[in-house]
Amino acid sequence: MRARRLAGFAVLVGGLAGLLIGLALGDWTRRTLFDAFQRTAPREIAAEQVAVVLIDNASLETVGPWPWPRYHMARLTEQIARAGPKAIALDILFPTPDAFGPRIFASLYPELSANTVEGIERLTDMDEAFAQVLGSAPVLLPRVGVESGGIDPAQLMVDPEVAGTPPPDTLRTPQVLTSLPQLDDVSLAHALINGPPDSDGIVRRVPLTVVAGDRPMAGMAVELARIALKAPAMQWRGGALVVGPKVLPADRSGSLQLRMGLFPDAAIYRADEVLAGHVPVEALRNKVVLVGLSADGTSDIVPTPVSTTEIGVLVQAQAVDAILTGGWLSRPGWIWWAELGAALTLLVLVLFAGGTRRYWLLAPAGAIAIALPFAAYLLFDRANLLFDPVWPLLTGAGATIAMWTTLYLLARAERTRLAAALVDQRVAAAEQEGELRAARRIQLGMVPSAERLAGLDPRVEVGAVLRPAKSVGGDFYDAAMVGPDQMLIVIGDVTGKGVPAALYMALSKALSKSILRRSGSALGKAMQELNRNLMDEADEEMGVTLLVAMLDCSTGSLVLVNAGHENPLLVRTNGTVETVPLRGGPPLCVVDFAYPEEAVKLSPGETIVLLTDGATEAQNEALEFFGIEGVIAALSKEGDMRAGERAEDLADRVREFEGDTVPSDDLTIVALRYCGSRKPDLT
Repeated sequence: MRARRLAGFAVLVGGLAGLLIGLALGDWTRRTLFDAFQRTAPREIAAEQVAVVLIDNASLETVGPWPWPRYHMARLTEQIARAGPKAIALDILFPTPDAFGPRIFASLYPELSANTVEGIERLTDMDEAFAQVLGSAPVLLPRVGVESGGIDPAQLMVDPEVAGTPPPDTLRTPQVLTSLPQLDDVSLAHALINGPPDSDGIVRRVPLTVVAGDRPMAGMAVELARIALKAPAMQWRGGALVVGPKVLPADRSGSLQLRMGLFPDAAIYRADEVLAGHVPVEALRNKVVLVGLSADGTSDIVPTPVSTTEIGVLVQAQAVDAILTGGWLSRPGWIWWAELGAALTLLVLVLFAGGTRRYWLLAPAGAIAIALPFAAYLLFDRANLLFDPVWPLLTGAGATIAMWTTLYLLARAERTRLAAALVDQRVAAAEQEGELRAARRIQLGMVPSAERLAGLDPRVEVGAVLRPAKSVGGDFYDAAMVGPDQMLIVIGDVTGKGVPAALYMALSKALSKSILRRSGSALGKAMQELNRNLMDEADEEMGVTLLVAMLDCSTGSLVLVNAGHENPLLVRTNGTVETVPLRGGPPLCVVDFAYPEEAVKLSPGETIVLLTDGATEAQNEALEFFGIEGVIAALSKEGDMRAGERAEDLADRVREFEGDTVPSDDLTIVALRYCGSRKPDLT
C-alpha cells in the first residue's frame, strides 16, 4: 500500500512538473509546432480578390531609379484606377515634396535667368497632379506610428472611427507619420502599416488596429477588407473585430494570426507593364490592388513561417485575402480547456496504472498520446484551429517517467532489502552452527518437504530429491498450488557452488516464486520479468537455468517455459521414456529475452521428470558421462513407481554410476505423476 501511495504521489509530481514545463515553453513550442504545420500545409491562395503591383528591378530599369517622380506615381495610380478596382493601396509613404517639382528643379540651377525660372515655376506641381489622381480614385495611403517626429493623432482625420475597446496589449504609438498633407487629406482611406514581428523575428500576424494616442486606427489589411466588403464601420466586440459579415478573432495584441502561404505569381504584376498598358484591365477589375516596392534596396523583407524572405507588401496582400476568404488561424477559448482535458486524461490513466498496478491502462494513454499530434494537425489543416498537444504530452510524459522511476527504485530497494535479509540470516546461522552445515540446512529447508509435496493435490503425485555436490550448492526446486486446479512447479540451477551459490539460489527462488505466483497463466512474460530482475542483481559470475511448469490438474495440460535448462522426460504408462523437446531460451541473467510457452498433455498414469545437469553430466572414475541416455535407460528399468520413489531411485542410480568419485555437480530430480480425476491405488 505504501508503494502504491508513493507511486501515485510521484505520478502527480511528475505530471505537475511536465505541465509546468509545457506551460513555460508554451509560446516557443506552439510557434515551433504551428510553423511546422504551416510549412507542411501552407494555405492555397487563389488571390481572386487581391492583386499586387510591384515596383521591381525591371520597373526601375525601364522607368528610372527610385524614388520616382510623382508624375510616374500619378500615372501608375491613374492606370490602375482605369481598371475599376475596389481599392488601391499604396504601400509607400510620401512625407516630402516631389524631388522633381518645378521650384526644386529651378533652385538646382542658379545660373538660369529670372524669366526662365518664372516659366519653370509656372509649370504644374506634380504633387498637386498626384493629389488630383488620389482624390478621384479609391486610394488608401499608409500611415506609420512613430515615437517622435510625427503628428499628434488627434489632428488626423479617421474615417471611419474604430468603435469598441481593443484588446489590452494592442500596439500603441504616441505620434503618426503621414504623407504630405495635400496627399493625405484627399485620399479616400488611411491605415497604419505598423506590424512588428514576433519576438523571434518571424511575422505570423498583422495588427487589426493600432492605438495612436488614444484613438484606435485600422491596420492596412483590415481597412482594405472593409472597403472591399463595403462595410460602413468596424467595431471591437468581445475580443474580436467585427467588419461587416466578418468576425475576426484577435489575440491580446489585437492582431490576427494568418495561415501563411505563397502569394501566387499570377496575381503579381510589374509596375512598368501597368504603366505601358500591357496588363489587361480584367486582371485588376473589382479587386483590391496593393502597390509596393520589391526592387533591391527599396523593399522591406520579412521572414514568415513558410518563407525566410517575403516582401512586406505580399504579407499585407495575404492578410487582405485571408480576411476576405476566412484564411486566418484562431485559438478560441475552448481549445485551452480541450488541451487541459487531454492533459488530465493522460495524468489520470498513468496515475491509476501506477497506483493499481494495472499497467494495461498505459495502452489507452499511449494511444491518446499518439493521437494528439495528429488531431492537432487535422484541426489546423481542416479548421484553421490552433490546438497545442505539446503541454498535454509533457504532462503525460512527466507522469509516466515519474511512475516508472519510482517503481524501479522501490523494486530495487525491495530486492536489496530481501538480499540483505537473506544474507544476514545465513551469516547468523553460519556463525552459530558452522557455515557449511547451516547453509546446507538452509538450502534444504527452503525446498518443500516430501509431506508437503504429497499434500498438494490428490490428482497429482509429486516427488523430489536434492543432493548437493558440496555441503551446499545452487540447485533448487519448488511446487505449489496457485489456483484450484493449477499447480506451479519450478526447478533451477545456479552456477557455482558453496555459500555464494546458495545465497543467490535463495534470492532466485524467492523472486521466482513471488513473480510466478502473480503471473497467472502468463508464464512467458513472468519469466522475462524474472530475468530482468535477476539481471539487476547478478554479478558476472552468476547465472541461472530455470524450467517452469504449470499443470492443470483437471485436464493434465502442462505449460512449460525453459530458460537454458535440461529438457524434461516423459514416462508413458507402457514404460517407454521420451525426451520432451523444448525450444526455450537462454539461461537467465544473460540477455533480455521473450521466452515462449510450450504445451504438453499428460494422460492419467504418465510421469514427467524434471532434472538438473547433475544427472546428465555425472562422471565415473573412467571420466564417462551418465548422459541423457543413462537417464532414459534408468527410467525405463524402474517400471511402475510412485513419483517420490522414481525420483529417489533415479538419484541412487546416478550416484551408483559415479562410484567413489566426488560428485561434480548438484543433483536435483522432480517427478510428477498425473493420476487423473481419481488417484489410483498402487499398493
